[in-house]
Amino acid sequence: MTFALITDEPIDEPAVRAAVGGDADGAVVMFCGVVRDHDGGRAVEALDYRAHPDAERFLREIVERVSAETGRRIAAAHRVGDLRIGDVALFAAASAGHRAEAFEACELLVEEIKRGVPIWKRQHYDDGVSEWVGL
Repeated sequence: MTFALITDEPIDEPAVRAAVGGDADGAVVMFCGVVRDHDGGRAVEALDYRAHPDAERFLREIVERVSAETGRRIAAAHRVGDLRIGDVALFAAASAGHRAEAFEACELLVEEIKRGVPIWKRQHYDDGVSEWVGL
C-alpha cells in the first residue's frame, strides 16, 4: 500500500506512521516539517501553500519510486492552504530493519518531495508584506 496525501486539513500523523509499520522493521524515522516564525532574517506570521491540481499524483509517484529504490516502506502527507506558526506542513515516514536505512530513506523522500512536487508557498511577514518563495 502506498500512502501519499495532499490535504487542506491538519495531517493525520498517526495514519502516516501506520502506513509504514511492519513487524520486520526495527526502525521508523519520521520527518515533521513545521512552519517556523522566521526566514532569511525576517519575521514570518503565516504561510499559504498552494498545489498544482496534479500534486498528489506527483507525490504518489515519488513515494512509490523512493520505496522501490530503497526497498523500504514509505509514506508522506503535505498540507496546503493557510498555515500558522507551528503547524505541520509535511509529514514523511520510512521504516526499515535498522535505523541507518530508515534515516537514509526518509531523507531521500523529503529531498525528492521538495524537488519534485508542485507545491508553492507564500510567506506573510510581520511587516505586512507577502511574497511567493521557491518558485
